[in-house]
Amino acid sequence: MAMQDLPLRDIHQPPPPPWWPPAPGWWWLATVLLVLLAFAAWWWLRARRRRAAIVRLFDERVDAAATPVERVAAMSELLRRAARRRDPAADRLQGDAWLAFLDGDMQAASAKAPFSAGAGHVLLDGGFRREIDDDAAAALLPLARRRYLELMALRR
Repeated sequence: MAMQDLPLRDIHQPPPPPWWPPAPGWWWLATVLLVLLAFAAWWWLRARRRRAAIVRLFDERVDAAATPVERVAAMSELLRRAARRRDPAADRLQGDAWLAFLDGDMQAASAKAPFSAGAGHVLLDGGFRREIDDDAAAALLPLARRRYLELMALRR
């Protein structure tokens, strides 16, 4: 048989690989991404629950107090407990040093220090008085709550 008698055909390429099922490397990548996504969701939910528990603790302790004096004492106690997170010796500060600590970053943000020269000044002796004006305790509440959340490293 001569070379010219052979039936020659054109070269045929194999079909491209199908997109499904993916190669094993893609399965590994998808698994890693899903694990990372699940971990991020778990972390976010944990932080959200923690924040809710901290806010609930503050609100319940203050709401459980019957009188303005008890409310101020509860806020003072919670602030001192939270201050230990920032500085282990902070809960033992007294007088103006305690108020200056509570002013912290707030003092730089505004010209007036909210605890030393504002509504927070009632914390010095408010928990020990016989009576406190209800308005003074009410004015202290948002200030103390905000500072409590900051000290617990939860900004709102």
